[in-house]
Parts: sequence; C-alpha cells; structure tokens
Amino acid sequence: MPAPTITIPAAEANRSFSKLLRAVREGARVTITSHGEPVAELGPVGGSHADVEMLRRRKTRRELLEHLRTVEPLTIEPWTRDEIYEHG
Repeated sequence: MPAPTITIPAAEANRSFSKLLRAVREGARVTITSHGEPVAELGPVGGSHADVEMLRRRKTRRELLEHLRTVEPLTIEPWTRDEIYEHG
C-alpha cells in the first residue's frame, strides 16, 4: 500500500507542524505549497516507506540479538524418534 500524500498550504503547515510530524512518522508524505505551488516535501527519514521499514527491521533485529546474548540456553535431553512421534 503506497504511503498517503498530504498537500497543505505553508500557513496551515506552520500551525499544524506537530500533527504533520505524526503523520510522517506513520509513513505519510507531505507537500507544502505557497500560493498553490509546491515548495517543499516532508517525508520519513530515508525517503521512502520501504527505507523506513528497512531501518525499523534492522533496529528490531539488533535489539533481538542483544536480548538473546543475555538469555541462558536451555539444556533439553535428546528425544528418541518414538517420543517425537508419540500420539497420546
């Protein structure tokens, strides 16, 4: 699904900047106009929604690996084939 695009006049963008930042954080792109002409774009860091998603996944992976380094491994006895396929 493509990121939504918002077009807004500069005066309104000035009054609603916090709201626009929240929209951008959620993936929207904002085109700011002056006298009806586009003059600026506000978008997620990295440019595209795909870039932002890639950065989010890298951060999550890094956090997971850091967590796994702190977890003690479990020792589980070996199972026999019969135990694995036992129905019961």
